[in-house]
Amino acid sequence: MWVVHALCGADGRALVWAEDSELPAKVPGRAPTGPAAHPFAVLGAELIERVGGQDETTALLHLPSYASAPVPSPELVRDPLAGGAKPRGALRLRRWFVPAVHCPPARLRDLLGSVPEDCRLGSDARFALEVAGFAEQLVDRGGVLPDLVQEDDRPTARWTAALTGAGMARFANLREAMPPALRARTGGTPDDVLRELLDAFVDDEVRQRLGRAELGEGPSAAARWLGALTGDPRLEDSAELHQLGERIAEWRAGIARPDPVRACFRLHAPEEDDEDWTVEFLLQAVDDPSVLISAQDVWSGESHVLRRWVSQPQELLLADLGRAARIVPALERALRSAQPGELVLDTEGAHEFLVNAGHLDHAGFGVLLPAWWGRAPKLGLRLNATSSSTAGVVSKDSAVNMGTLVDYRWDLAIGDEPLTEDEIRELAAAKVPLVRLRGRWVQVDPARLRAGLRMLDESGSGQMTAAEVLQQAGEPGQDDSRPFPVVGVNASGWLGDLLSGAAEQHLEPVDPPAGFGAQLRPYQRRGLAWLAFLDRLGLGGCLADDMGLGKTVQLLALEALAREGARKAPTLLVCPMSVVGNWQREAERFAPGLKVHVHHGGDRLGGEDLGEEVERYDLVITTYPLVAGDGGALRQVRWERVVLDEAQHVKNSSSKTAKAVRELSARQRLALTGTPVENRLAELWSVMDFANPGILGPLTRFRARYAVPIERDGDESAAARLRQITGPFVLRRTKTDPAVISDLPDKVELKQLCNLTAEQASLYQAVVDDMLQRIAGSEGVERKGLVLATMSKLKQVCNHPAQFLDDGTALAGRSGKLQRLEEILGGVLADGEKALVFTQFAGFGGMLVPHLSARFDTEVLFLHGGTPKKSRDAMVRRFQEPGGPGIFLLSLKAGGTGLNLTAANHVVHLDRWWNPAVEDQATDRAFRIGQRKDVQVRKLSCIGTLEDRIDQMIEQKKALAQLVVSSGENWLTELSTNELRELIALDAEAVGE
Repeated sequence: MWVVHALCGADGRALVWAEDSELPAKVPGRAPTGPAAHPFAVLGAELIERVGGQDETTALLHLPSYASAPVPSPELVRDPLAGGAKPRGALRLRRWFVPAVHCPPARLRDLLGSVPEDCRLGSDARFALEVAGFAEQLVDRGGVLPDLVQEDDRPTARWTAALTGAGMARFANLREAMPPALRARTGGTPDDVLRELLDAFVDDEVRQRLGRAELGEGPSAAARWLGALTGDPRLEDSAELHQLGERIAEWRAGIARPDPVRACFRLHAPEEDDEDWTVEFLLQAVDDPSVLISAQDVWSGESHVLRRWVSQPQELLLADLGRAARIVPALERALRSAQPGELVLDTEGAHEFLVNAGHLDHAGFGVLLPAWWGRAPKLGLRLNATSSSTAGVVSKDSAVNMGTLVDYRWDLAIGDEPLTEDEIRELAAAKVPLVRLRGRWVQVDPARLRAGLRMLDESGSGQMTAAEVLQQAGEPGQDDSRPFPVVGVNASGWLGDLLSGAAEQHLEPVDPPAGFGAQLRPYQRRGLAWLAFLDRLGLGGCLADDMGLGKTVQLLALEALAREGARKAPTLLVCPMSVVGNWQREAERFAPGLKVHVHHGGDRLGGEDLGEEVERYDLVITTYPLVAGDGGALRQVRWERVVLDEAQHVKNSSSKTAKAVRELSARQRLALTGTPVENRLAELWSVMDFANPGILGPLTRFRARYAVPIERDGDESAAARLRQITGPFVLRRTKTDPAVISDLPDKVELKQLCNLTAEQASLYQAVVDDMLQRIAGSEGVERKGLVLATMSKLKQVCNHPAQFLDDGTALAGRSGKLQRLEEILGGVLADGEKALVFTQFAGFGGMLVPHLSARFDTEVLFLHGGTPKKSRDAMVRRFQEPGGPGIFLLSLKAGGTGLNLTAANHVVHLDRWWNPAVEDQATDRAFRIGQRKDVQVRKLSCIGTLEDRIDQMIEQKKALAQLVVSSGENWLTELSTNELRELIALDAEAVGE
């Protein structure tokens, strides 16, 4: 995989370079004394061939680096051990020679918009696209100025951005969001670098639009400059051009100097019994828009604060009103007054002002509009569908599918509320696009309203297929062929149950066929009915039951039921390697009639041989890496269904694995996961796009409509809309719901605080002091890397000094957390019970195994990412047996999913992952069906350290986390230095006696 980067040069040409995850980092034995070749940069010739560009070049970039190699871009997935020893030493900026290609800005937009599938845009490239869009907007509204500058000691004609009002605010927002990578070439200030990039795009955009138009002719300096604004920008040097450049600089300085205050217009809607709208005039501070001075105070001279900014506020207000009147002519009436303070409008005039408010804003004026404008309830169409089957019930014999015809009727609606005939007549009779309806102002296009009424007369009711109804419900408002957007879908009967997400509650519970080796619980029978229902309709779905509620047995029951008395194509089950054996055993145990084949190992078949072989089986099991590696052979088979177990493995929609599973051909697709969302809502989009492609629209629109409002703002209404859209295709049951399962034991979670030893405290403080000293001079990627590295070091110190020092010394008596772990395990073993111990550090697990074995004179099992499948299966089997080992140590990533370890009724999280979803997944290895004892979960943290404080912060954020998404660790890098200092400071209470 490549990561493509885009920087900007002062010559107006973009610089494109890329990193390749397949190229090994060349790690020299000592730090380079000067600039060195970037060890995993793509060669310029290959870049031109694969991506595009013009001429090859070499750039000297300042990149965050270790002593041995540059730090890969965050978007580049690399093995940190690839190509040599692990990089060590401090992070700092170092110079690297990087092969690159030059590219005009216009070509850059096309290039970045269509990179190959195995390329990913770096943050700087994505940012460049956003700046290009801003440049287009500036050119659209004439926000450009010509200039004459010196480039390479030659006069050069350039078009540059003219920023006023909203443009200045947009520039400031972009400057704050600018990735540090954009400064890798110049090292300039963010303001300078962004200005250079924006002006390059503006100059290119203006020249593209003007074409070869002749702006000037003749030998004079001015004519040659004007000609260069559309032709070759470089000019031959002369004294006349120098003088012209000085005059142009004076002219630009005069018109570009912003005033500290500006005119602001605030629109007031009429009260209930009033018909007049009022535009209030004010002066607004440009740097602090919250400072507003009414025109009345301006004329009375009572606002002394104005004197700090401008000596003649009255003249400034009149001048601004005069300029604004050229944009909104109605303002001229206010200028007839000697001391204008407001403008009274009727509804038609108010609508015209609202429409032109954006032009005022773009021209640099302040505009304050009623809160409802821009998010007023939309006039739209509401679809009402009625299925012919009995409402609320669908039996297993019901002949319904996506082709079933249902009755429909279109209604006009505002938001979710249908309009009455009287209200429709009132709207039709309105002469102004702005109408007050049910106490709210609504914008109505009379032409579109007439078209909508004609549509209702001609095709307002009839019949359509269930698939067409689902398409309208999945992405309402996307059909441009209708006069109004579809604002809602209401359905009755079985279709209504599906759309409401209540199908599982209303379907008749289904039993698996005779011979199935498990007695399904009531909620599992309803889950089977839901799966069979989707199967009959040919729809994909996501069974998102909590870990341990039996997703495996429900899927096997579906396979047995669907194949009862019928020969069908095989089902492909994709799962992690750690649970392949579990699927084999469960299938043999519960559905012995299913013929199961495992596609794995060096002797596995491929091509046509695979296709012929799998036809003999009902269920083919393979792993995620093999779907990506053997995709060509697997795509040749037409599967009955494709099932993803632990579907969070495809949460990154751009990964090779996610793309591979989406390309498989199947009649139906199902996803099984207890955590459809771990960190970001984009993960849910990826899972749902596999199950029902396109159901949530493109990822970019999904992010804008749902992910950003929910994750950034905690928008409850956006979360409700998302639940409504995904509800028909996601079945989610939790173990804490008494209606789901009543015989599962209790789970008791305990947070246990441990003290540090004196040695731990000393090491902890040393790490803190080192970070605070180094972070003062770092920023961007370097700062984020430093913060995350420090967090990891502090967690290691809290675990044990020997883990942090990695010196092979003995463990006994040096860690308060280890002492508490020994106390817990001693009690567990004394009671004849068993425990799971999770750590995110596999290396620390390796240290604990011999220590705990010697301490308790017992065998300690250890499962980590490098454990072979046979050994893994043997460990699980031995642990589950009566009399088997009582302690099972697991690395969180390798043992946190897909295992059934109900022999344990104690779970210890030795170090915190700070992601509740991941920790809950690990806990569910023991707290699941088959568990007969109450489960005690202990989460160990060191008091007075960052572990203690972050746990408190997560508790405060739980309301948002429970909305739709859990928290990861990257948010820590966004904390300010003062917040970090408070977070990692060591309290006196942290050290034990």
